[in-house]
Amino acid sequence: MIVLPSLGPLHLTQPRYNAVSLLRQVEHRNPQVVYLASYSPEGLEAKVWRDQQDLALFELEPWVARRGVGLVALGERAEALQAEAEHFLEYLGSMPRGEEAKQRFAEADRQIVEYLAVPRLPEEYGSEGFLSGLRERLGAVRELAGEGPATGFREERMAAVAARLAQTDTDAAVVLVDVLDYPALLEHLGSAVGPVPLEPNEAERARAVMDRAWRLEEDDAWGNLLGQLMEIGEPEARFLAAQVYLAAGQAEDAVRLMEEVSHGDFSTPEYLPGYLLARLGQLYDLTGQRDRALRAYRGVLALSWAPAEAREIAAAGLRAPFRPSPEG
Repeated sequence: MIVLPSLGPLHLTQPRYNAVSLLRQVEHRNPQVVYLASYSPEGLEAKVWRDQQDLALFELEPWVARRGVGLVALGERAEALQAEAEHFLEYLGSMPRGEEAKQRFAEADRQIVEYLAVPRLPEEYGSEGFLSGLRERLGAVRELAGEGPATGFREERMAAVAARLAQTDTDAAVVLVDVLDYPALLEHLGSAVGPVPLEPNEAERARAVMDRAWRLEEDDAWGNLLGQLMEIGEPEARFLAAQVYLAAGQAEDAVRLMEEVSHGDFSTPEYLPGYLLARLGQLYDLTGQRDRALRAYRGVLALSWAPAEAREIAAAGLRAPFRPSPEG
């Protein structure tokens, strides 16, 4: 059985296992169906993965639609059970010494994120070295409150998914699973094949450059990154190039480039329209074009879906013109 871990928003930290890398792992197997172990059918239909910033699904969903590949969610009540973890922490905060316990959970979560953010090759995710390290850190959370609400009933959910897979023909299938559910699912399956070594192609390299731009930092080589983004030429890359211009204090160049993107097709990835219009509104405010800014902000809120951050930017921009904070 082919089981591939998905890193959600942390794909941004992985040049060799980014969202396109994971799609290539799926393509390599040429499946007739892709099973999602960490989503329920209702959650998949509602596209809850968009608000969870599950970057791999932004690549996978249009791919399966183009190829006529089935996309099937197996995690009954997955989102409801995972939400129990959030409710548990809220409840914990109301208990005596609850804040102290919440801090211990936060530290355990921080260590998990740091571990997953270490860049790795695809094949490393199926190695015992990686899995043992992840189990150790997940175990720290489980030791604080046991299996159940604190872990989103992970063992229960993955045992049920494994039982469904055992009743399913998986010869022409690939299973995608949230990386936090990955060790538990493997234990219940007994054996599985994980990601395999693949030479990166241009699409994967382009995704790595764009991911770096989403995580722009002070010590990055901004000029080199800008050049690489402009070579890619995709709407998302040009949007990110405009972001680099803005970060460098070149608002006019940022507006020019962002407007170029807005005059073409910028409908994909699905998160791009919301982010682009929200940022364009801010740029119009910075350059004294309030009427245009208002139109851009209203455009964000008129979309059938936009990332929560983009909607918050638009709502704030409608209330008052955008001005950068003193910290930048």
